[in-house]
Amino acid sequence: MLSVEDLKSCYGRIEALHGVSVEVRAGEIVSLIGANGAGKTTLLRAISGVQAVSAGRIVFEDRPIEALAAHKRVALGIAQVPEGRQLFEPISVEDNLKLGAWTRRDVDFKAELDPVYELFPVLFQRRHAAAGTLSGGQQQMLAIGRALMAGPRLLLLDEPSMGLAPILVEQILGAVQRLKQTGLTVLLVEQNASAALAIADRGYVVETGRVVASGAAAELLADKRVRAAYLGV
Repeated sequence: MLSVEDLKSCYGRIEALHGVSVEVRAGEIVSLIGANGAGKTTLLRAISGVQAVSAGRIVFEDRPIEALAAHKRVALGIAQVPEGRQLFEPISVEDNLKLGAWTRRDVDFKAELDPVYELFPVLFQRRHAAAGTLSGGQQQMLAIGRALMAGPRLLLLDEPSMGLAPILVEQILGAVQRLKQTGLTVLLVEQNASAALAIADRGYVVETGRVVASGAAAELLADKRVRAAYLGV
């Protein structure tokens, strides 16, 4: 579904990605793990089109997209849940969700909202509340739900467990697994490496803007170097 080939990206004169290559097959959950500053978020932003690339290719469903504007990538079927959620806090939960479908035409909002509310029942309960009044976990659910309203086939999910209690992390990642069962493909960036690899099919380890290891998630979980560097064991 997605192929990233020798991708480079810079912040000013500083190169953040040094020829990164990853691929995501339809129906997979693929996890990107690595320390803060490794380039994981930069890679997601480059795929979604909000971070410029200086070299390399991004191919989505056999179509090169590295030159496309971000909103056109959304229309093709790519949606990102950004780090930090970036909700419209003064407006209601339901209006935040509806804004996720901004690029779509002739949307049946009830048909699109119902699956989101089924996935996250608390959002239905709080649908008239201002987004800024939600708890951290509820806000993360809302950010995911808003992305789902765009009708993506590929979901880019950036640090969904950040700042959340373990029980909420379990709920969020459990929801990601359920989304996979519906046929959605997920590229997941997650600091909690053990939790991310536990739900993933495959993974990539990113260090200082380079992929240094990759393989089946179970293999990475068993790799002594990965366990020592990222799992604390």
